Amino acid sequence: MSACDPSDRPAALRPPDLRFDRRAYQFLLDALHAVISRLHERRHISGRELADGVRRLALERFGPMARTVLEYWGIRSTEDVGEMVFALVDMGILVKDAADRPEDFAAVFDFEEVFDRDYPWAVYPWKVAAVCPWTVAASAE
Repeated sequence: MSACDPSDRPAALRPPDLRFDRRAYQFLLDALHAVISRLHERRHISGRELADGVRRLALERFGPMARTVLEYWGIRSTEDVGEMVFALVDMGILVKDAADRPEDFAAVFDFEEVFDRDYPWAVYPWKVAAVCPWTVAASAE
């Protein structure tokens, strides 16, 4: 996938066109631009890469609430990401290659697994101590 002019962002989306929350489409475009910005040279982005970009940006922006936010917007699977992409293609906001198919987004990852079970929790004792000093003292005993 590749983006057209960024100024054409979701302003071009009309409510009847939206199956998902308007913010979800903006988020998808932000994820696409994040994926593109990490590339060394400009090239086509696969469905798998874009779905992974959505995962990464959701974790970065929303932390442990990533799945909740995405589901609130109506995104419950990578198939939903693909549906959004092809809706944006139909509206002329994104451009696809001849080989791009909605199936490229099928079961790229499981939302429960990546956002809940495998959430990258990190515990920093100095932050815990600042918020709850008694927990550090209690764990040291």
